[in-house]
Amino acid sequence: MADPMPMPQASLKHRYLISVWTIVRKEVTRFTRIWLQTILPPAITMALYFVIFGNLIGPRIGEMQGFSYMQYIAPGLIMMAIITNAYANVVSSLFGAKFQRHIEEILVAPIPNLLLLVGYMVGGVVRGVLVGLVVTATALCFTDLQVQSWPVTLAVVILTAALFSLAGLLNALFATKFDDISIVPTFILTPLTYLGGVFYSIDMLPVFWQKVSLGNPILYMVNAFRYGMLGVSDINITTAFSVIVLFCVVLFGVSLWLLERGAGLRT
Repeated sequence: MADPMPMPQASLKHRYLISVWTIVRKEVTRFTRIWLQTILPPAITMALYFVIFGNLIGPRIGEMQGFSYMQYIAPGLIMMAIITNAYANVVSSLFGAKFQRHIEEILVAPIPNLLLLVGYMVGGVVRGVLVGLVVTATALCFTDLQVQSWPVTLAVVILTAALFSLAGLLNALFATKFDDISIVPTFILTPLTYLGGVFYSIDMLPVFWQKVSLGNPILYMVNAFRYGMLGVSDINITTAFSVIVLFCVVLFGVSLWLLERGAGLRT
């Protein structure tokens, strides 16, 4: 029997594009359909942060690096919303697919694992960016923000959302029950976020704790984003970008390797 005719390269690329677009559309539809649970809560939470920390506590603290306290914490709060929502989107979606046993439909599809990874990652990035825009609009109701560098701001947002989308995917791969997808956000992600310079400058800390803070990757993301928004940062911007890109590359490589092995997906 003769070998089947190989598929033309153009048709193969078209099929792959459709595959990625299908996964991304599924992800976006999933979280926009329940926007009252996915999009609105971050805006309400951030509004409470601005009311409590900005209006009530901010005047007692005064200016920080030449900005009002509310202006100073705004980039950190926006980044915090991007991080948590990009992470939550992928971990909940992929684990839900595993739990409901419809992940097999994706695994048997004739597409590389690379495209599966990219599809889920882009879905997380879309949610992170969308929530970031909503939170930014909320912030503008409380304070004035003028972007100092659009390239830096956009690059940090996309890279950070991609990074935590990959982190959410890794959590979903190793999770075996619903409790497992809440352990990392509760005991790792939340403490690192609050200690990542969202509400303060690390220059306010003793020298020892400043050095300890440099081991927190979220510190680099918050400061890089604050640099793009306000033009100030506790961290050298080149160093911050290098750390973010390094983490993205490492997590992408590990995620792809685990998908190729079928870790957490094939029984």
